[in-house]
Amino acid sequence: MTQKLEELFNLPPREDTTPQEAETTIEENREMIYAVDDAIDKIDAALPFVNDLDQSDKELDELADLAKEKFQDLIDLGMNVEARFSGHILATAGTLLGHAITAKQAKLDKKLRMVDLQLKKMRLDQQAQKNDGEKIADAEDGKGVIIDRNELLKQLLNKNSK
Repeated sequence: MTQKLEELFNLPPREDTTPQEAETTIEENREMIYAVDDAIDKIDAALPFVNDLDQSDKELDELADLAKEKFQDLIDLGMNVEARFSGHILATAGTLLGHAITAKQAKLDKKLRMVDLQLKKMRLDQQAQKNDGEKIADAEDGKGVIIDRNELLKQLLNKNSK
C-alpha cells in the first residue's frame, strides 16, 4: 500500500511482515473460516428439528379461512340491511379480507425467506469448494455463443430436419 492511500484512508503505517508471519496469519484465518463453516453446518442440522414451522403455517391458514368465512357472512349481512347501516358492515368485511390476505402473504414470505437462505447457503458451499480447489460435481461450466435470431432459427431447423 502506498503512503498516499494510507493518508487518504487514515490508515496506520504499514508494517513489514516476514513470509512466516504471513503464513501463520493465513493459517489462523483458515481455521477461523473452518470454525464458522462448522457452526453453520450445526445450525443447518438443527433447523429440520424445529417443529413449529408447520404449525405456524396451519395457524395462518386457519386464520385466513376464518377471515374469509366471516367476510362472506358480513357481505351477506351488509346486503340485507338498510343502506345507512351497510357501509360500516361492508367496511368491516373489507378489513377482514385484508387480514386474510395478510395471513397468506406472511406464509408466502416465510417460505421465500427459507428458500433464499437455502440458496445463499448453497452458494457459500460452492464458493468454499472452489476455494479449496475441489472439483464440483453438480456445477458445469458452459460455453456461450452470440448469434442473431435468424442464425439460431437456421440451426434449429437444420437440427429438426436431420
